[in-house]
Amino acid sequence: MDAENSTDLEARSIVTTRVIDAPRELVFDAFTNPDHLTRWWGPNGFSTTTHVFDMRPGGEWRFTMHGPDGRDYENHIAYDDIVWPERIAYTHGGDKGAVQFKSTVTFDDLGGKTRITMRAVFQSKKNRDWVAETYGAVEGAKQHLGRLDEFLAESAFVISRSFEAPRALVWKMWSEAEHLAKWWGPKGFTWLSGKLDLRPGGVFHYGMRAPNGGEMWGKFIYREITPPERIVFVNSFSDATGNTTRAPFATDWPLEVLNVLTLSEEDGKTTVTLRGEPINATAPERDKFKAMQSSMRQGFGGAFDQLENYLKEVR
Repeated sequence: MDAENSTDLEARSIVTTRVIDAPRELVFDAFTNPDHLTRWWGPNGFSTTTHVFDMRPGGEWRFTMHGPDGRDYENHIAYDDIVWPERIAYTHGGDKGAVQFKSTVTFDDLGGKTRITMRAVFQSKKNRDWVAETYGAVEGAKQHLGRLDEFLAESAFVISRSFEAPRALVWKMWSEAEHLAKWWGPKGFTWLSGKLDLRPGGVFHYGMRAPNGGEMWGKFIYREITPPERIVFVNSFSDATGNTTRAPFATDWPLEVLNVLTLSEEDGKTTVTLRGEPINATAPERDKFKAMQSSMRQGFGGAFDQLENYLKEVR
C-alpha cells in the first residue's frame, strides 16, 4: 500500500508524552483557560495571541502564534470532545494550505502528578513526515509540553513539615473538625465555628476571629480523599453562610486554590506536604498568588507550628 494512503495509525501519528509534577486538575486547567494558554502554548520562543476562545464541543479557538523569526502563524482549533479532566479532542488547522490533523490530549492521574499524552493524527504518513521535517514538529511538541511544565512549576506553592507523630494521628488532625479547631488558621486567630463533611464533594466551612475583632470565613471543597495518604481540596474565602467571596486582603487574590495534601510516614515521623495553585484564575490573579508566596510560607509555617504544639498535647 502506498505510504500516502496508509491507514496505519502509528505511521500517521506524532505522539508526545510527559509526566508533570502537578495534579491532573491543574494540568487540565492550563489547557482550558485562555489566559494560561497564552503563557505557555507553542515551542520555545513562540508567543500566542488569542482572537476567539469558546471551549466546548463544537466551539473553537482562533489564535496567532508569533515565531522567534518574526513570522506570524494563524491557527484554528475546533473542539470535538471534552471530558473534564481526562481528555480533550480537537481538529487543528492553520494558514491556508497548512496540513490539518486531529489531536487527542489525555490526562492520567498519577497520584499528585499527571501523565499527559498528545497524539496528533494526520491524513497520511506523507503529511505527517512533511510537518515533522518542515516545522520540526516532533521536537516542537516536546518543547511545547516542557513550557507547560515550567508554567505550572513557576506559580506553585509548596511547603513541607515533618512531625514527631504517626501518620494515623496526623491524618486525624486534618480530617476531624474538633482537631482542626485547635490548630488551623493564622497565629492569633480564635475559632468561631466549623462544620466538616469529609467526602468527595463535601465541604469544611469554618470561621475565625482576628486579633482586631474582625471575622474571617473560609471553606474547603473536597475533591479526593485517600486515607491516610492524600486529600485534594479547593480552598476559598467565604462568608458566614458559605458563599465564595474575595479575599479580605486583596481583590486580585484567586477565588479558588486547588491544594494537594500528602502524608508520608517513616520511622514514626510524618511528613506533610501541601501544594497549592490557583484554578480558574486570571493572569493577574496568578501573578498575585506568586508574589505573595513569601507571606503564605510564613502563614502556613505559623499554622504548622500550632499543629506541632497540639500534637504534643494529644499524643
